[in-house]
Amino acid sequence: MPPGISFTPNRARGGLARLLFRFFSAGQVEYIKVLARRIKNGERIVSPDYLWRGHRGSLRYVAAHAARLLPNSQSEYNRLAAAYRFQCPYTVVPNGIDAALFKRPVAPTKRDEQLVLCVGRIEGRKNQLNIIRALQGTPFRLYIIGSPSANQLGYYEECKKQAGPNVRFINAVNQRELIQYYTTAKVHILPSWFETTGLSTLEAAAMGCNIVITDKGDTREYFEDYAWYCEPDSPESVRAAIEQAAAAPVREALIEKIYTQYTWEVVAGKTKQVYTEVLSKQ
Repeated sequence: MPPGISFTPNRARGGLARLLFRFFSAGQVEYIKVLARRIKNGERIVSPDYLWRGHRGSLRYVAAHAARLLPNSQSEYNRLAAAYRFQCPYTVVPNGIDAALFKRPVAPTKRDEQLVLCVGRIEGRKNQLNIIRALQGTPFRLYIIGSPSANQLGYYEECKKQAGPNVRFINAVNQRELIQYYTTAKVHILPSWFETTGLSTLEAAAMGCNIVITDKGDTREYFEDYAWYCEPDSPESVRAAIEQAAAAPVREALIEKIYTQYTWEVVAGKTKQVYTEVLSKQ
């Protein structure tokens, strides 16, 4: 998401972040984080102007002087322009998948209709806890694949505490290993409080999983009516969407859309075209 804009409810944040967002705006919090990384980790602040412009002022300055912005979706640009009150030239360049690695299935594969995947960093914004609650007492098995955020270990411990015997935690694996999981499970879910895309969702859908995803953010622009949408704060909504996705046929039309519109090759071509247009006017 654009830096300095936050849509995560405060109850889903870690302790320090929750405290900061009670007293400061999203842009102010981002400014504090930059300064903290400079002091704690020695990270360089490239432009001294950032210190006196602040986070919000710096983003407005960059947008005003950019030849072209490349948002990942139309809705992302609309949100950024509304939050920072500017209009500037832009071209939508979406996110994508590595089609050379995540090869399009040549034929339908046997799917485990009771296996649900959630691939992503374990943190409050990704909302794994409500998936665990949603699937308690059901025949579904949930594989949560990813590492916990370093600043949200308490959230990770709460997820493990509430997880029943049908939940398995798997540390982050490389993308090649993910292929086996993507081609076995029937459903992939990411009920985040906010998602610009959900790269693991794109990968899982390309490999033939039916998709359950948040309706908060830019996801509908990518997945349209090919996904099942849920309310992040409702375990009942999450469970209902999983049940529907598990019972439905694989969305072949979504697979086609991803391999024609959302690969890194397509993304590179769009990016090159923008650079060619901009440089030709210099």
